[in-house]
Amino acid sequence: MKRGIRTGQRGISFIGLLFVVGVLACLGVLGAQAFPTVVEYQATLKAAQKASAGNTVLEVRQIFDKAAQIDDIKSITGKDLVISKVNDKVVVSFAYNREIHMFGPAHLLLKYQGQSK
Repeated sequence: MKRGIRTGQRGISFIGLLFVVGVLACLGVLGAQAFPTVVEYQATLKAAQKASAGNTVLEVRQIFDKAAQIDDIKSITGKDLVISKVNDKVVVSFAYNREIHMFGPAHLLLKYQGQSK
C-alpha cells in the first residue's frame, strides 16, 4: 500500500475570516457615509453647469441657489462660487471640503472641486 505525503489543510482560519469580515464591514460603513457626499458633488456640478447660463454674476448665483435648493445642496452656496469669463463664455468654479467623523479623534477629509464646461 502506498503512503501519501501528508499535506496541511488549506484555506482561511475562523479568526482570519472574522478579521476579513471586520475590515470589510468598516470599509462598508465608511463608504456608506461617503456616498452621500459624492451624490451632493454630482448635484453641485449639475447646478454649476445650469448656473453658467446666466449673464451677470448675480444671475449666476441666483440660478445656482435655486438649483441648490431643489437638489438639497448644503455644502456650498452661490456666494462661494468663483465666476469668470473665458472666451466670452461664463465659467462657474467651486471648491469645498467635507469631513466625515470615523471614530474618536479620526476624521476623513474629502476635498471636492469642479467647474462648469
